[in-house]
Amino acid sequence: MTAKIEVVRPGIFATVQDLGRPGLAAIGVGRSGAADRGALRLANRLVGNPEHNAAIEATLGGLVLRFSTHTTVAVTGAPCAITAGGRAAGPHAPILLGPGEELVLGMATKGLRCYVAVRGGVDVAPVLGARATDTLGKLGPPALSAGMTLPVGQRVLEHPGVDLAPRPDLPDEPVLRVTPGPRLDWFTGDALSTLVTGEYTATADVDRVGVRLGGPVLSRARTGELPPEAAVPGALQIPPSGQPILFLADHPVTGGYPVLAVVDEDDLDLAAQVRPGQRVRFRRSLTPA
Repeated sequence: MTAKIEVVRPGIFATVQDLGRPGLAAIGVGRSGAADRGALRLANRLVGNPEHNAAIEATLGGLVLRFSTHTTVAVTGAPCAITAGGRAAGPHAPILLGPGEELVLGMATKGLRCYVAVRGGVDVAPVLGARATDTLGKLGPPALSAGMTLPVGQRVLEHPGVDLAPRPDLPDEPVLRVTPGPRLDWFTGDALSTLVTGEYTATADVDRVGVRLGGPVLSRARTGELPPEAAVPGALQIPPSGQPILFLADHPVTGGYPVLAVVDEDDLDLAAQVRPGQRVRFRRSLTPA
């Protein structure tokens, strides 16, 4: 009998995510996948899964799952209180559950996204080679809802033989490294220095597509708009308001606003954990472009 996960309560918003659909931008399909890819990979490693196995991404926690058989799970990402079968459990560690037992995540105390991996992976049907939910492209399984059941797969590796993978706390005010361009010529000479010396705040407009930021205006030197051109995760698009939009996992594959800078790949996981009202700073990357 196939093992099942029952969604008792999905929390604010939860989806199935893996490492996404790279390489399909030419046909209009974004990569999508886990917003915090490092947290997904860690959760999979802790339960002995290949790193690309699908898991559950829960916004701000609040998720309750019930398991049909004995299994091993792990919770990573934004910190939250965890109980497993009524027992207190910790993050970044394997958690054992028996048939009928529930995994309960409290609300995240920092950060935005929690990840739950189950040994064997969430085995929903793949779409274009991935099991990820793309909220903008409307690909993959629907967002989780109460009463939904998810099959558990059998793609496993050996158990990792560790009982804890310590992780540093998420910072109160993350600093994201950026590489300038590619449209510096669309901005006044002080726009980049304003970006890397100013302080920005995440607005309430935060989702898997991106986050709108409020702060010092990034002034343009040109009027009008660009023809649509390729967009990447971490791009800081600047609309006429001068307030940046930071693209995340489900960003569109093209955009018409000029991009002043791009957040470094290594800092995208940190960007994915920024929550509404949180302050963010940018610093110029020291890595050559």
